[in-house]
Amino acid sequence: MVIIIGSGAGGAIIARELAKNKIPVTIIEKGPYIDSKDAFNYYDSYNDSVDLLTTTCVGGATIVSMSNMVRALDSELHEYGVDISSEYEYVEDLVGVHDLDDSHIGKGTQLFLDAGKELGLKTLKMPKAIREKDCIQCGKCAFGCPADAKWSGKDFIDEAVDDGATFISEAEVTEVIVEDSKVKGVKYIKNNIEESIFSDTVILSAGAIGSTLLLRSAGIDAGRKIFFDPFVTVGGYLKDINFNTEVQMAGLVIGNNFVLSPHFSSFTIGNMDDKKVENKDILSIMVKTADEAEGYVDDDGDVVKINTIKDIRYLAEGVATAGFILEKAGVDPTTIASTLYRGAHPGGTAPIGEIVDSNQETNIKGLFVSDASVLPISPGKPPILTILALSKRLSDYLINK
Repeated sequence: MVIIIGSGAGGAIIARELAKNKIPVTIIEKGPYIDSKDAFNYYDSYNDSVDLLTTTCVGGATIVSMSNMVRALDSELHEYGVDISSEYEYVEDLVGVHDLDDSHIGKGTQLFLDAGKELGLKTLKMPKAIREKDCIQCGKCAFGCPADAKWSGKDFIDEAVDDGATFISEAEVTEVIVEDSKVKGVKYIKNNIEESIFSDTVILSAGAIGSTLLLRSAGIDAGRKIFFDPFVTVGGYLKDINFNTEVQMAGLVIGNNFVLSPHFSSFTIGNMDDKKVENKDILSIMVKTADEAEGYVDDDGDVVKINTIKDIRYLAEGVATAGFILEKAGVDPTTIASTLYRGAHPGGTAPIGEIVDSNQETNIKGLFVSDASVLPISPGKPPILTILALSKRLSDYLINK
């Protein structure tokens, strides 16, 4: 039997692939099994010094993601002996990655795309895994899809269970059991009762923070550095644009040091001088950069993040470019405002080449990690597709083994 801790992108696809190959699987998820539409209730909270977007429920962060599917770190992973080109193709076909139909490109997104092209920027539609026939274009992608129209890890968990996997929800794994440098199982608490489950193969897919704490329980000093793809959303007034009801992040501008994507945030209004602006009058753009892995996870699971000069400079470049796009799109430049600095996609706490090898195995035999923890550097782009491809590669390795 294989034990998988966590049901996000990494754990979900591994569970699916193993179960379809008749390998017994038990998935242990700290959060509950929920309907996708309720996911906004399961965002995590951290200390006041960091605003980090993660969730604890079936599907992990995938259930509140925009289902953006971008290849990242292809050449960088080659340096570690990892080639996931065939896995990318497999996963893209499996989840149906494609450019959205024009029917689902809203007015605000089209203005973003047109303005980016006019400014000579590298502009394209965002590859996504959304089923247009189900999508009601409500703009609530980050809250959990009310129409269940996008792929999430929950889809693969459901498939794995249909193929015989066991799913244990609302169970917190507290310890990895190790004997003679070999994994033997895990301990977890469910309904205030501590239980143990045994296996010689355990995969940690609990996210960069959760996996870090479990690695430490096994004596592995992970989490001494971390990246989290810092971002802000920059927006301004454009009367009756109704961008807030569009499919979010359906366009992409790729800069040398940042990426931009149309993304609604009501928080921009609070920083505007005109307090009469309504959500329907906002056009806004997310600015995301690849940050240096300066910071750490403390023993309580809180994140301490250090912003380097390079991090701030790259973010400033992106913000300035977003401002040019907004003005070109027709936004009143005197109204442009930004949200606070936030983070998403924490990773790099158990990187390939340091904490795990090229097969994502730790120095404890049978103990693997497969989530954003293993990424050696920040991708600066949505990491879900990369995590899926890496995890598909690990599932094949385990099946063949």
